[in-house]
Amino acid sequence: MSGIKELIRAEEDGTLSFGNFDLAEKSKKSDFEHDGDLYKVKTFADITKLERNGAFVYESVPGTAVHNFHATGNGVSFEVEAKDDAQIILGMEEDADYKVYLQDVNVGVVKTGMGGKLVLSVETGAADKVSVKAVKL
Repeated sequence: MSGIKELIRAEEDGTLSFGNFDLAEKSKKSDFEHDGDLYKVKTFADITKLERNGAFVYESVPGTAVHNFHATGNGVSFEVEAKDDAQIILGMEEDADYKVYLQDVNVGVVKTGMGGKLVLSVETGAADKVSVKAVKL
């Protein structure tokens, strides 16, 4: 397991990777430009947070490393790794239903509330990375 050493980076396929759960103290990187948006990441062993243009995008407790994060108007997909099981909160559309997949298995539908937050738990277990996908219905 390993975090993203540069805290956030753009991948060749246009996705983002961010987070480093190996850090003992909180680290952050602001004003990371990607596709015309500015991103800010805060990360360490206890928490990982991502904002886009000042708006909430992602949070995990404990800290995680997120690989190939891709968000569209219809949902989000990424791979996540952590030392322990993680609770993940995603900033999505308000009052919408999302079908959630973990490791390509449909685990059900989650409805977001007024804040548009989608909450899920990911068991990292023996997997190096767990694939996560949330698709708007």
